[in-house]
Amino acid sequence: MTKNSERAADATLTRRAFVGAAAATAAAAGLAGCAPAATDDAPAEEGLPATGEDPYEGAEIFYSTCPPECQHHNLKGYVVDGKLVKVESSELNDCAACGRGIARAYMTNDPERLTVPLLRDGDKGSGKFKEITWDEAFDLIQQKFDEAIATDGVESICYVTGSGNFGAMHGPVANAFFAHLGGASTTVGSLCCAGTTAAIVPIYGQRFLDCRNQIENSTYCVIWGNNPAISKQGYFQRFEKVVENGGKLVVIDPIYTESAAKATDWIAPWPGTDAALGLAMLKTIVDEKLYDEEFLLAHTCAPCLVDKATGAPVLESAEDPASFMVLDTATGAVVRHDAPNITAALTLEGTPQAEQYSTEFELIYANAAPWTAEAAETECGVPAADIQRIAREYATAEHAMIVQNMGGFMRTENGTYATAIGAYLAAFCGQVGHVGDGVSDAGGMNEVKTGAPIPVPELDHKVPAIPRFKFGEAVLAEDPLKVNVLWSMTGSPMTQWPNTTMVKAALEAIPFVVTVEHYLTSTALYSDLVLPCTGMFEMEGVLANARSHWVQLVEKAVDGPGQCKSDLEIFTELAKRYGFGDAFDVPMDTLISNVIEPTGITLEELKEKKAIDVVGPDYIPYKDGEFLTPSKKAEFWVAAWKEEGFDPIVTYARSEEDARNDNELASKYPLFAVQQKTYRGVHSTFHALPWMDEICDTEPHILIHADDAAARGIADGDAVVVFNDRGEHRGIARVNKLLKPGVIGLQNGWWEQQGGSSSYVTNDKWKTLGGTHCCNQTLVDVKKEA
Repeated sequence: MTKNSERAADATLTRRAFVGAAAATAAAAGLAGCAPAATDDAPAEEGLPATGEDPYEGAEIFYSTCPPECQHHNLKGYVVDGKLVKVESSELNDCAACGRGIARAYMTNDPERLTVPLLRDGDKGSGKFKEITWDEAFDLIQQKFDEAIATDGVESICYVTGSGNFGAMHGPVANAFFAHLGGASTTVGSLCCAGTTAAIVPIYGQRFLDCRNQIENSTYCVIWGNNPAISKQGYFQRFEKVVENGGKLVVIDPIYTESAAKATDWIAPWPGTDAALGLAMLKTIVDEKLYDEEFLLAHTCAPCLVDKATGAPVLESAEDPASFMVLDTATGAVVRHDAPNITAALTLEGTPQAEQYSTEFELIYANAAPWTAEAAETECGVPAADIQRIAREYATAEHAMIVQNMGGFMRTENGTYATAIGAYLAAFCGQVGHVGDGVSDAGGMNEVKTGAPIPVPELDHKVPAIPRFKFGEAVLAEDPLKVNVLWSMTGSPMTQWPNTTMVKAALEAIPFVVTVEHYLTSTALYSDLVLPCTGMFEMEGVLANARSHWVQLVEKAVDGPGQCKSDLEIFTELAKRYGFGDAFDVPMDTLISNVIEPTGITLEELKEKKAIDVVGPDYIPYKDGEFLTPSKKAEFWVAAWKEEGFDPIVTYARSEEDARNDNELASKYPLFAVQQKTYRGVHSTFHALPWMDEICDTEPHILIHADDAAARGIADGDAVVVFNDRGEHRGIARVNKLLKPGVIGLQNGWWEQQGGSSSYVTNDKWKTLGGTHCCNQTLVDVKKEA
């Protein structure tokens, strides 16, 4: 592969110009693997004009966004003499952009960027490629598509996307192309937030209704199983204001994270036991009558009846899913839950109906009853007194919030139940729908509808999907289908998907793998054809995604390096070859308008304002307790769970992969491994940048408790190997007491070229309730590198 050394980085400001403020605390910085944090007010780089002179005077200004799964910060780029020389937070944000967003300037000028199509010229994984032209690349793609379709149908072409770019001209355009082609296959199972979808959608009616704008109004904020100091830096200052205003910030996590370093309380349960912890909190709240009875009766299905014989809710009409029935205490009659002038019973004890029915309230309490604080202490490893204390404090707080933010606690076997118990707690305590409360869901665009840039044809047949967690086994077994071509974009399966050894085997076995990328990533190494794509500030588009409160214009400031093409350009050329190019070859203004038209925002308005907040600064999800379910109430009994063969009410049972189990697996691999996000990247994005090397770890670090390290003869700084039957992950031991004994922390996102992904060892169990990923329900051991 030619390195294209002629494209040396020549940005006027380099990485040192953005390194300023120290990290939040020394302990937190140690966990982050990062020294200073980025700031927009950093000192100027050596060689720039003397103080007082503006190096950007006369620069052209362009606006764009940082679109990976993060904050979607709005960014401002400065172009001087045709070069993107600086990227900073735009004036539309309430804080500086993080180093990852600022790194966009470096990425545009990085000499390691891919600039021409590359064809494999050696074994997969060897890194040997030769340059070819785009015409040769398109000819080869068309040939391989045609061969795949002729032999095993269009379903034998599989395309996969990720969270590397949430722009509307990427994944949505891929969906349109492959639908026009006749229906390629894809994968099923979310590596991210399946537990949230499976819990919040049926209980509250809709997700991505994010209460981030209410955080600083909270007096009691529970950060449950996530680390917003790293993953949500764009508004972490709002969490800090909770403490500054005299409130409490409680972090529930087995690792003392950067967020925990800023919190008032750190609660450290065993991985995968969060549902039991939540049930114990709920039991305390019910036993001590700390729940909000008025809210439960008016805004939830807690009093709704469930038939003991069928196990299903009692409906007035089977055709009306909102016709739940309750017992009216005034008349003793069973009536609709929304009948006027009734007082519904939360419990049926002592009534004639008790023999035939239960209320949802009673079913919930029955599942919580075994989880006394003492029982939860035994199972979760959290002191009983702490469980009861945080339950009481949460229930009685003036404004309380549970921040889940697609956290690692839901990437476990019990992840759906763990997520749902947060929704239960908020509804039981009336801590949702008001100022300063709610269940944060790290989203924000579901409040308005958006359109597709290119219409997606409806297929007249169902296309099989490959379980993402078992991708390797499925491909090798050709079950449920044979994969002849894999198209990978905006993600890196070799880095992020569980059981990397099997993912690698699948990539080696698939006859033709295409990866569209900025860099020669881990997945690109195992590809047959690598296509260079443009990045932010190198293309036009719009971001209108369920993870952001803002519709953001994506402006093109400079050309991409070499012969880079956008995903839209690539699919447009292929569409022309297959006879449906007219659907793709339309002006960008039309495509953007197609996306934003349902929002009511005009293209002219967006071009003027660059970004538009669709919810406003005072937005409150589920305002005044009006949920988006058919009944307009929080519905605790979940039919989809029952259909999957699980309890339709939140419950808990210990997971298969648990270090306390009395079996061979736990004996062989006695340590829990959980994934950590790092300041260096968003998943695997940004990890290749030397820009990050000056302020972050340059190789994988493995966090291990001092007691566990001593038992294995491991010292801080030792090269170690984390291993189980799935594979091995290598890194440098970081020995301290900033995590629960018996747990090790593995950094997420490292590439093959940097020592390999921690996903080599992660649990690939399928299927779980709601399709949750089990990466944080992984057992391992660790040893010194030989």
